[in-house]
Amino acid sequence: MTRLFAEGGRHVPVTVLALENCQVVGVRNTETDGYTAVQLGIGKAKVKNVTQPMRGHFAKAKVEPKARLVEFRVDEKSLLEAGATLSAEHFIVGQYVDVRGCTIGRGFAGAMKRHNFGGLRATHGVSVSHRSHGSTGGRQDPGRVFKGKRMAGHMGQRMRTQQNLVVVATDPDRGLIMVKGSVPGAEGSWVTIADAAKRPAHKDVPQPAGLRQAEAAQTGAEAKS
Repeated sequence: MTRLFAEGGRHVPVTVLALENCQVVGVRNTETDGYTAVQLGIGKAKVKNVTQPMRGHFAKAKVEPKARLVEFRVDEKSLLEAGATLSAEHFIVGQYVDVRGCTIGRGFAGAMKRHNFGGLRATHGVSVSHRSHGSTGGRQDPGRVFKGKRMAGHMGQRMRTQQNLVVVATDPDRGLIMVKGSVPGAEGSWVTIADAAKRPAHKDVPQPAGLRQAEAAQTGAEAKS
């Protein structure tokens, strides 16, 4: 994360997302697959770590092996040819996007850290268990702990979506997208950027998409934070 300065000196906290050679690897159509979508690949994978079937898949699209593949559902008008390269110009300033990623793993955490519990009293008979979560259920009735009870356990490392983030700036030359606020995941992790599901599309969004070298694309992109 960093910050950008708006007019009047107001600073805006942003997360910098990098498009690392994001290309179309596959296309799904109604005739053969029953739905329409584009498969995007990003990053670079070592050939020795790629299975033989996947090598053929990348070779068919005439792209280098990718570190990550993700599909985006699109309409028939937004389908692209395999090998097309996405540009940061696919997203424009002022557009709302949804960013999905895997949150930072915290391991086994107590109830106070995991669920913001207040803990037990610091005195009056409480010893050793000041940070415990207290009782978890009744005695004979109900005689069990209900599912979903907030207790100590594994914290983080969950897929989460941050919705309605505003695109503050883009740098097509370096393939950078700056969105306002934070996104799920640690620095260097993979995230998925897509048009906001709960906001209308921006009037200036490129149709079918913003691609490198005047190519046409889809409704999402893979990025690295």
